[in-house]
Amino acid sequence: MGAADVVRAADWAAAEGWNPGLSDAVAFQAADPTGFLVGRLDGEPVGCISVVRYGQAFGFLGFYIMTPKARGKGYGIRIWQAGMKHLAGRMVGLDGVPAQQDNYRKSGFRLAWRNVRYQGVPRGGGTVTSGSGLTLVDARSLPFDRLAAYDRRFFREHRDAFLALWISLPGHVSLAAMRDGALQGFGVLRPCRDGFKIGPLYAADPAVATALATALAGHAGGKPVALDVPEPNGSAVALAQAMGLTPVFETARMYTGPDPEIDRAGLYGITTFELG
Repeated sequence: MGAADVVRAADWAAAEGWNPGLSDAVAFQAADPTGFLVGRLDGEPVGCISVVRYGQAFGFLGFYIMTPKARGKGYGIRIWQAGMKHLAGRMVGLDGVPAQQDNYRKSGFRLAWRNVRYQGVPRGGGTVTSGSGLTLVDARSLPFDRLAAYDRRFFREHRDAFLALWISLPGHVSLAAMRDGALQGFGVLRPCRDGFKIGPLYAADPAVATALATALAGHAGGKPVALDVPEPNGSAVALAQAMGLTPVFETARMYTGPDPEIDRAGLYGITTFELG
């Protein structure tokens, strides 16, 4: 895909109800400029898939969409096969709708956990308490290599080009939680077609997660906010519920290999279903 194709893919995602971020196309393509494929039928775009390569051994699949008129004709599997060829030799992850789990299993994927999207107009609470020693700062004020190293605790590979844009694109709010000079948490709020999404959201403990999520949601101006929560993290589920958010959607996190060794206890919010 070229840049215009990625923007079109985001429009298709919006039509499917996925509510992409307003600047997603810019950050997504930076992650892997060759990792977005478009299928054309007689020159007309009819389908797409993202197959972003991270490092030398990992990839993430998303944006798997066929236009309604091209469905049921075998074109989708051809795009899938082209995407998987792009990721050949790598462990691959995806966040797919549960109804497609059996199809993904046939391609060698296995279920790791469920993600649940909680959404709504958040209620207040959870501010940084006096005496906690915790402060929230603009994440862009930290040395970038420090922030990138922290991100690697929660993601399978480095993704510096993506992350550098993710914290600085127009409308994005990125916060880091600090205590005694140590990085205790990190989160990003981004504007979407409808409301906002928080992702990623990392935290050393529930109090840090609550402080970050509440502060980020405060920049939403009373509009709906979504948080994509890994269901096995009970503290993350409790946080979403305490904010007054309700489940609206879920995905199946699946891998072609073993679960990556990440800090799952500190993962309170997925960055994005499309890129992991």
